[in-house]
Amino acid sequence: MFERPVYRTRQLIGALSPKIDVCERSEAAELLGRGLSPLFESMSTRDQRHGLDVYRTLKDQGHTDPDLLIASLLHDSGKAALAGVKVRLWHRIAFVLLEAGAPWALRRLARGRSGLAALNQHAERGAVVAEALGAPVAVVELIRRHEDVGSLDKRQQLLRIADDSC
Repeated sequence: MFERPVYRTRQLIGALSPKIDVCERSEAAELLGRGLSPLFESMSTRDQRHGLDVYRTLKDQGHTDPDLLIASLLHDSGKAALAGVKVRLWHRIAFVLLEAGAPWALRRLARGRSGLAALNQHAERGAVVAEALGAPVAVVELIRRHEDVGSLDKRQQLLRIADDSC
């Protein structure tokens, strides 16, 4: 019951001043290549940091599947500038509060091209942009389904668990 709020609180604290070093950025660029690097670079620093943390978690667990690792970096790319949205910190806070306390209100408010809509639809938006930039089909599907609960796909489960732990 308390796992999700604790996770979200940790995310908020980490989001206030995210840092990315040159080596991390270089490693991401090498994995993503010229086609997908612009998508990663269009993400906010906080989402880049989170993607790198998910990537590092999977790498530290010994995972080497390039599709899984690329998806780990780009799973939140539906919140990026290349996805055509601007998500601010207050959108993120409102989203979490509404999701937990008034999901009916979130459904009403999360429409169109608003920051709340981007957060609510970020998996699909990220998948569409990644596909347009030439991401492999497996990466697109991992991004699209990274928040699916109860998936039988092993890679989706790994991505979801790593995402929830960071």
